[in-house]
Amino acid sequence: MLDLATELTKWTKEGRDFAVATVISVSGSAPRPPGAALAVDTTGTAIGSVSGGCVEGAVYDLCVEALENGETVVEQFGYSDEDAFAVGLTCGGVIEVLVTPVTRDTPDREVYETALSQAAQQKPTALARVISGPTELIGRPVLAPRKGRGELRDQPQRTGTVELDDRTLFIETHTPPPRMIIFGAIDFAAALTRTGKFLGYHVTVCDARPVFATRTRFPDADEIVVEWPDSYLRRTETDERTVLCVLTHDAKFDVPLLETALRLPVAYVGAMGSRRTHEDRNRRLREVGLTESELAGLRSPIGLDLGARSPEETALSIAAEIVAARHGGTGVPLTDSGTPIHRAVATSRSRRRARSSSS
Repeated sequence: MLDLATELTKWTKEGRDFAVATVISVSGSAPRPPGAALAVDTTGTAIGSVSGGCVEGAVYDLCVEALENGETVVEQFGYSDEDAFAVGLTCGGVIEVLVTPVTRDTPDREVYETALSQAAQQKPTALARVISGPTELIGRPVLAPRKGRGELRDQPQRTGTVELDDRTLFIETHTPPPRMIIFGAIDFAAALTRTGKFLGYHVTVCDARPVFATRTRFPDADEIVVEWPDSYLRRTETDERTVLCVLTHDAKFDVPLLETALRLPVAYVGAMGSRRTHEDRNRRLREVGLTESELAGLRSPIGLDLGARSPEETALSIAAEIVAARHGGTGVPLTDSGTPIHRAVATSRSRRRARSSSS
């Protein structure tokens, strides 16, 4: 549900009734992960997706039915020869979907509205819903659980299921977008800024030269910083999701910047430059005290080998490497890899269809 927070917040403010279908478990080669959602209002308007197309029609019908009868449903979809092109997953995977009506008569509507509003404002949010346990509790939500006996002890880091006493909770989490910090206000940075935004990053462009680090040159950036790169990196906030792209390929910027970057617990550090530049840069970094283990964290020359030439193609190669690093991809063509297309994210439970009244 939080996957659609911006749109659903508008619906709640307009007083619309709607039903939301949320993927709660996945096994095999299913197209979308837990937390993916499809919402339908009383006019038949639909937003989002639970399967990339395979079972959208059947899930849409479940949402319409939930709006009519006010009942919560947990339904499983998998592959079968008879209905693979009707209501099955042609990819061979299995998904379970929780369908929840949110109407003016829903006792917990305020909980949904609060969670959606927080997520739409990019605030950390957790929403838990009962998916297994006492029938009367199926689908009931819990917002931002606190520590305590019989409760969740910490906000979960990922969307997924949690066993708690006599029930199973499906936890949806929303955190602010991860950061992409691009150092070097060059034409390649402009293309990478657009690509980073497309991937859902909060993009910052940093350069010490005010003539280049301008809003005119980087209209898509969330933030433009005119400051020496290493100084900015030392004072700004980063975390294990942050990606750092060093495009300056100038030793007076690169060396102090990478000396700091390679000692931070971030997701990715890449630096632009030729192989000769890379060797010279590594020599300078060893001279300032970086270890071989720290240097091993540097992706340089930055990006995957796509034969890229233009700024846009180069941005694509960098983005591809970031995505591969994030999900453990190999970066080789799927035609030749023999690896699963989708990494397993959960184990499907046995089929069940549970209902409880939301009125």
